[in-house]
Amino acid sequence: MAERTKTILVVDDDEGMRDTLTALLKRDYRVLRAATGETALQLMEKEDVDLMLLDVRLPGISGFEVLKITKENYPYVEVIVISVVKELDVAIEAMRHGAYHFVSKDFDLEGLRTLVANASERQDLNRHVIRLRAEVAEQVDREFIVGPSRATRDVIDMARKVAKLSATVLILGESGTGKELLARMIHRESGAPEAPFVAVNLAAIPRELVESALFGHEKGAFTGAIRQQLGKFELATGGTLFLDEVGDLRYELQAKLLRAIQEGEIERVGGTHPIKTDFRLIAATNTDLENAVKEGTFREDLYYRLNVIPLKMPPLRDRIEDLGDLVRFFLRRYDVKFRKNIQGIADSTLRILGGYWWPGNIRELENLIERLVAVSDKEWITDEDLPYELHVAQLDAQGPATENLLERAVSTFERNFIIRALEKGGWNVTATARTLGIPLSTLKFKMDRLDIRDLARKIRGN
Repeated sequence: MAERTKTILVVDDDEGMRDTLTALLKRDYRVLRAATGETALQLMEKEDVDLMLLDVRLPGISGFEVLKITKENYPYVEVIVISVVKELDVAIEAMRHGAYHFVSKDFDLEGLRTLVANASERQDLNRHVIRLRAEVAEQVDREFIVGPSRATRDVIDMARKVAKLSATVLILGESGTGKELLARMIHRESGAPEAPFVAVNLAAIPRELVESALFGHEKGAFTGAIRQQLGKFELATGGTLFLDEVGDLRYELQAKLLRAIQEGEIERVGGTHPIKTDFRLIAATNTDLENAVKEGTFREDLYYRLNVIPLKMPPLRDRIEDLGDLVRFFLRRYDVKFRKNIQGIADSTLRILGGYWWPGNIRELENLIERLVAVSDKEWITDEDLPYELHVAQLDAQGPATENLLERAVSTFERNFIIRALEKGGWNVTATARTLGIPLSTLKFKMDRLDIRDLARKIRGN
C-alpha cells in the first residue's frame, strides 16, 4: 500500500507568504491554506491535518490561541510557528504551548523545508511509540481480563465476535468489574485500533457540565465559554466513544444522545447547525436500565438503541477461578512499580482471598494487592499480611476450621493497626508508642513478634 501523502495547513493572513510556503512544500505534501485562525480551526475539523505552519499575528483569533486549541484537540499535529517578530519571549511562548519549533519570517527556504521534514519524522516516531504502547497495553489488558473461568471466557468470546461489527454495545455489570477494560478490548479488535478511543465517565462530570463535555460548545454560548470547544462526540469521530455509567445521564440530555445515535449528528451548545459524526458507541452501566425505564427516569427508545448487543461482566465472586491469575498479575504490576522483590503469594493466603465476597470486585482486589506490596518487606505475601476482615470472612466457610482462626484474625488486626499508626506517625516508633498509649518496650516487642521491625527500619532507611 502506498504511503499517504501528509497534509500541511498553512495559516497566514499574508497571501504572498501563503503562496511562497505552498510553492515550497507542494511537491512533497498536500497543502491547505487559511488566512485566519477561525478558518484554520474549521479546516481542522474537516481535514486530516498532520503539520501546521502558523503565523502568530492573525486577525481575530491569535496564532497562540490557534496553537493552544490545536494541541488540546489534535495533540499529534506538529506546529511550526512563524512570525515577523524575533523576540525571545515570543519563541518561548510558542514552545510553551507545544509548538515544535519557532522561526522568523526571514527564514531560509531550504532550512524551513528541512525543519518541516524533521517535524514530520518526529510525528512518525510519536505515532510509532503510541502503537508500541498500545501493543503493550493490549497484552497487559488481555492478561488482566482473561482467566480460566467459564463466565469470563463466555463474555470475552462474545466481545470478540461483535468487535468487527459497527453495532452499539451495552456492557452491564457491577462497579469495579472491568467494563471499560472490556470496551477497550472491543475497540482494539475492531480492525482500527489506531483510531481514537474516547472514554467518558458520566457520573464523574458535574451535572451542569455534561452537555458541554459531550456535545462541545461555541464561543460565548454561556458565561466562561471564552472559545469554541469540541465535545467528546466530535473527538471520537472515526473511532469509539465509551460512555460509562450511561444510566446517570440526565433525562433531558437522553434525547440528544438518541439523536446522535440515530441521525449521526450533534449540535454544539450555542450552535446553529448540525455537525455530522461517525463513531462506534459502547455504553456501560451498573444500573438496571429496564427498571429505570419503568420508573420513568430513562427513555425507553434510548434503552432499545443502546441495548443492541448486551454484554454482562460477571462480578469477581462469580469468576473466583480467575482470582489466582488476577492476584499474580497485580503482584507483578506493583512489584515493578514499588521496586520490590515479591516472589508470590502463599497458597493458604490465596484460599483466604477466595473465601471473600469482594463487593468492590476487581478494583477492590487491585487496591488490596497494591497496599500489600507497598508495605511488604518480604518475598512472599502471607496470611498475616491480610486485613482482618478477610480472615473474618472465613467464618462463613463450611466445615470445621483447620487452624485457630480467632488467633490469626487478632494478630492480623493488631499488625495492621500498628502499621497504620506507624504510617501516620512517620514511622517514629517513640511517637507511635505515645499515640497508642503503650510503653515503648511493649511496642518494640509487638513489632518483633508481628514482623514489623524490619519493615520500619527499611522504610526509615536505617
